[in-house]
Amino acid sequence: MATGQHDVHHVSYKRFRRRIIQRSSSEGPAASTPLTTRRQYEPSFEFDTVCQRLELDSPERHHEPEHRVLQGNPQETASAGGRSHCVADTPRITPPVSAWRHRATENAPEQGWVWRAANQEHGKTQQAGTASHETQHDMQPFTTLDKSCVSLQGKAKMKLAAPSLQNDYYSNLLACSCNGMIALALGSSVYLWNSETQALVGHLNPSQQRGPPHHQTQSVLSLCWSRDGGALCIGTRRGEIQLWDVEQNRRMRCLPPHLSVVRALSWKQQLLSSGSVLGQIHHFDPRAPAPLVGAAVQKDGICSLQWSPDEDRLASGSTEGLLSIWDGHVAGFTRSRRPITTMEQPSAVKAMGWCPWQRKMIATGGGWKDGELRIWDTDSATCVTSANTNSQICSLQWAEKRRYLVTGHGLPHHQVTCWSWDFPSLSPTHQLTGHSQRVLHLASNPNSTQIFSAGADERFHIWDM
Repeated sequence: MATGQHDVHHVSYKRFRRRIIQRSSSEGPAASTPLTTRRQYEPSFEFDTVCQRLELDSPERHHEPEHRVLQGNPQETASAGGRSHCVADTPRITPPVSAWRHRATENAPEQGWVWRAANQEHGKTQQAGTASHETQHDMQPFTTLDKSCVSLQGKAKMKLAAPSLQNDYYSNLLACSCNGMIALALGSSVYLWNSETQALVGHLNPSQQRGPPHHQTQSVLSLCWSRDGGALCIGTRRGEIQLWDVEQNRRMRCLPPHLSVVRALSWKQQLLSSGSVLGQIHHFDPRAPAPLVGAAVQKDGICSLQWSPDEDRLASGSTEGLLSIWDGHVAGFTRSRRPITTMEQPSAVKAMGWCPWQRKMIATGGGWKDGELRIWDTDSATCVTSANTNSQICSLQWAEKRRYLVTGHGLPHHQVTCWSWDFPSLSPTHQLTGHSQRVLHLASNPNSTQIFSAGADERFHIWDM
């Protein structure tokens, strides 16, 4: 009986095997991989379709080492030394979720990144992050968060909200007029706050009623007040340059745009100069029917631009670490125009400012791989003094009436530092702490008694000096 059953099973197995072989030769495979033919497996990851811009203080070779978690975005990959590189999308077959998890287990201890599926992250975000996210973005601009009755040494007198402030090292989003009016760009709007009355005056919408609905929202990346404080110039991500009458809350004029992002603006009496990421410098006379009166071209992208106090020289800082000094003759469009002198530092020249009482001197700050505060003599094109801050320098401001220099920093302490400059000595006098992320922008009131700072933590601080 047992032998008969064994023979039956043996015959059944031989018959089953023969049928499998026949079908595989005539009808195709009897089994397949998890990927169906001509289609791509759809994993449960939520892929980001936009390559997020990393926090840079120079071109792509200088990256912020702050980000330690990469969540479900295969467009941002890690390499040795804490650097990250943005990789373009290429067609590829996506492995199953189990393969992603297996790779995450292998690579996380080695590279320091953590991969998570979107469905897991979404649940955590809904539970843990929703309250803080709503609090962060429902906050009204310039809402008072903390106010000290007595200004303590090294402590902010007031802390105000600055929601939606872009964490962009190259932008210039804060400016104070000669009348004490603060302009702060938050997303696609510019908010006006009176530093004397400490009241929110209003806001401007540069993208309002311009173009189709999907083009009406555009980020503001640069601000600059006119010398008399009556007009505010705004530069946008789309290359537009707008001139606003603040008292009337109306746009007076749109100047000829750049072909790329406008990151820096500076006034020379009634003339306005602008700089773009393509290295173009345009000079405008807004009073003229054809306002573009001159232009120059710099090799690298421009991230800072400033006329000297006596308005006979223009300084431009590039993303490649080049500080260029141009003469005051702006008329003409020849590409052969060259700066009268150039100086170089190891990182982008974004933090930059002319000394108000030493007219040929200019200060620059280095990024996180440099961290050097330098003062240059533009006549001899030499660095006359410097100080190592051991920190990223994001912003720089001279306080003319008090004769000190202020710098805003990133890693490691995100502090504001005051410096005294008794030529040639350059020494720190105060360390002001309170920001939890890098201090991107600085400004001072007309009599230099207060310093204003705006940070990547979406906070606006007032320091009583």
